[in-house]
Amino acid sequence: MTHAITPSPRRGQPSRAIRWGRRGLIAAGVLLALLVIVLPLVAVFAQALSRGWAVYAANIAHPETLQAIKLTVLAAAIAVPVNTIFGVCAAWLITRFRFPGRRLLQTFIDIPFAISPVVAGVMYLLLYGTGGWLGAWLHAHDLQVMFSVTAIVMVTVFVTSPFVARELIPFMQAQGTEEEESSMVLGASGWQTFWHITLPNIQWALIYGVILCNARAMGEFGAVAVVSGNIRGETNTLPLYVQQTFDDYNIAGAFAAASLLATLAMVTLVLKTVVEWRRDRLLATHERGISGG
Repeated sequence: MTHAITPSPRRGQPSRAIRWGRRGLIAAGVLLALLVIVLPLVAVFAQALSRGWAVYAANIAHPETLQAIKLTVLAAAIAVPVNTIFGVCAAWLITRFRFPGRRLLQTFIDIPFAISPVVAGVMYLLLYGTGGWLGAWLHAHDLQVMFSVTAIVMVTVFVTSPFVARELIPFMQAQGTEEEESSMVLGASGWQTFWHITLPNIQWALIYGVILCNARAMGEFGAVAVVSGNIRGETNTLPLYVQQTFDDYNIAGAFAAASLLATLAMVTLVLKTVVEWRRDRLLATHERGISGG
């Protein structure tokens, strides 16, 4: 009596159930991305252009819109370089030296991640506001911090401060210190080692952190809403302007401004993907070099 021999699946080849399960998960992920990300973006641009290009261009060219764009760019132009310098210095200190309070410093860097931006704005208001701890001294010297551009820049720097440092710290820890130690042994100074060894090695991780920092700076809403005062045409950043125009039932103007933020988000996503790919490739090359050596 003969029996049919059922061919067994090849070793390492996934079964049919696994393949269908994988396809189902991919389809679910794509569908979720379409519903949560793509369709809202399409809706924003469709609504912004619903009355034609002429109305869209007029809303973009409105003086209050231009002022909001200028203030947003100004806040980011100050916050990003400050946090870039801070992030590089903090990452260098934490990854290259051992000192008392090192863990505490890392915890302090993460504070803006743990605190709600609205709470951060309230903290600044309680410190620098009229009834705050420093309010009387500031008033006596005719200095206004709250409800001004200064306050917007300060809270923007606060909420974006961890981004560069948090991208550099794990990357520099993974790289190790062998190349830098060799440079120092050969007689290079600390600055020469940093400029010729450390900075080229971390450049892609640094660019990645700067991109994220800039995106957060331009899109910050909660902290800025507390300290800006929402003064029309003066202290409205682009996110605040979107809300204000929407509350004024200027739907076309609100979505036109929102489309600028959406465009920024998409550009940031593309840059983030490219830099992340380049950074991971560089790290993989570095690890292969270490294992090969």
